Amino acid sequence: MCGVFAICQQAAQCKQKFDLDEARRLSRRQYHRGPDFSGSYQDPKTGDILVHERLAIMDLGITHPLQGTAADRQVIHNGEIYNHQALRDTELKNYKLRTTCDSEVIIFLYEKYRDGFFCNLLDGVFAFALCCEGEFLAARDPVGVKQMYYGVDSEGRYFFSNEMKCLEDSCGDVKIESFPPGHYYTPKTGFVRYFQPEWFDYKKAIRPLDLKLIQSTMITAVHKRLMSDAPLGVLLSGGLDSSLVSSIASREMKKRGLTVHSFSIGVDHNSPDVVAARKVADFIGTTHHEFYFSIEAGIQNLRKLIWHLESYDVTSIRASTPMYFLSEEIRKLGIKVVLSGEGADEIFGGYLYFHNAPSDEDFQKETIDRVLHLYTSDCLRADKSSMAHSVEVRVPFLDKSFLDASISLDPAFKRPQKLENGRSCEKYVLRSAFNTDQRPYLPHEILWRQKEQFSDGVGYSWIDSLMQHCADEVTDKEFAQAAKVYPHNTPHSKEAFYMRKIFHELFPSEQAAKTVRKWIPKWQKNQDPSGRASLVHEQSVHNLGEDFCNNKSAIIEQCRPQA
Repeated sequence: MCGVFAICQQAAQCKQKFDLDEARRLSRRQYHRGPDFSGSYQDPKTGDILVHERLAIMDLGITHPLQGTAADRQVIHNGEIYNHQALRDTELKNYKLRTTCDSEVIIFLYEKYRDGFFCNLLDGVFAFALCCEGEFLAARDPVGVKQMYYGVDSEGRYFFSNEMKCLEDSCGDVKIESFPPGHYYTPKTGFVRYFQPEWFDYKKAIRPLDLKLIQSTMITAVHKRLMSDAPLGVLLSGGLDSSLVSSIASREMKKRGLTVHSFSIGVDHNSPDVVAARKVADFIGTTHHEFYFSIEAGIQNLRKLIWHLESYDVTSIRASTPMYFLSEEIRKLGIKVVLSGEGADEIFGGYLYFHNAPSDEDFQKETIDRVLHLYTSDCLRADKSSMAHSVEVRVPFLDKSFLDASISLDPAFKRPQKLENGRSCEKYVLRSAFNTDQRPYLPHEILWRQKEQFSDGVGYSWIDSLMQHCADEVTDKEFAQAAKVYPHNTPHSKEAFYMRKIFHELFPSEQAAKTVRKWIPKWQKNQDPSGRASLVHEQSVHNLGEDFCNNKSAIIEQCRPQA
């Protein structure tokens, strides 16, 4: 996990090359992503620039850029290549690599194939840029787990960076966009999609239910993400997703003789997630760390958080606040890597609004859309709020093999199902896959706990107080001008208006504002992203307790929970 910053000058309209020292200065704006080492390279022919801020996870003593077979073949990389050893043993068996760092295989694979489609050989997550004998290539992982932006300046140069703050000054008046996930870029080809799985087509979601496949691919996804030369732990919110990841990781780490540290946060010791996480930690036997943040501290930290998050999306800011504070405490304990549960809700339709999907087809389309836009929401939140304190988050649910196995399921199996107690249950397939009487993965009440969005689970008072604070700070007169002041993504509430004001002060360009995608639930009247806006939430703000999950699809009766 690191910070990458690159400039491709081959399309520039002027002969003067961008200054390397200035590039280093811009890159230092994301120093928090890689405080261990800094390195840079400038191609002597093209003037293309690579700058790297390193958080050392694998082969702890080396710096980037990493060299290929010659000095004019260099790469910088943010992320992890989990199959790097397998690639060394097969594709690259005739090459002499110099380090044990996973990033090194990237430049050698490019030397071998000279084609951006080699990205399909990489099993992992990445944002990287390379220079090779005057050629330039940048790429981003299949679904955008790693954050990456590109920009174009007034001279036609292309800039690439993990964080937008490095591009705003140079490219804000011309172009800044998210680097599209699953694509590579070269000055000759432009952006090319290399990742084209069958599950992009909702009509091909016809896979029969196979709980063993769901379980085995999930376990493999967690195990491969334990690869680290630096201390590693697990984020444990007490919800289904992070609890499953923690349980699987804990079993394997104990086999390897490693101490398993788990981490949770809330506004106090009675927060829903904190209470649940406590039960899980005791059940799976981790060394558990429980932290709290005050609502006042959360509100005071908003400006700093938005600077790191580079978003004005309400739900991202709500959920990033506890994750920001938690990452700070984790780093103080010397942990550099944590596993987390992002992605499961998008894959399995776990958000409560999915209960209202009008058809299997609509359900499947929405899950695919949510997965394909995770780079604008949960992946963005997890990456930037943790990397603000130099902590890497790994997300097993977004493993390529697990995505193939789970998204391709017939949507009839994934839609919310009725339990014996009358409650509708989301993510039923995932729960069933790990509902075993032989050495259970989780306590029964955790395995079947209702979905609680992270910003809610840390304590309902956090969102309620934040909304009230914003309402007090934004006048009716000011809010009435929202559409005029912010015609793009016009704020729908005083809370959204307040966040947008801060964002605009930090990132004033219209290009920056257009990189943000608002998270809005479908199929419900209340557009607030909180899970409590849904009628099916047990603590719904509607206080109705109604179940709107009509027209349920049938599911094979397997592993039904006990009453």
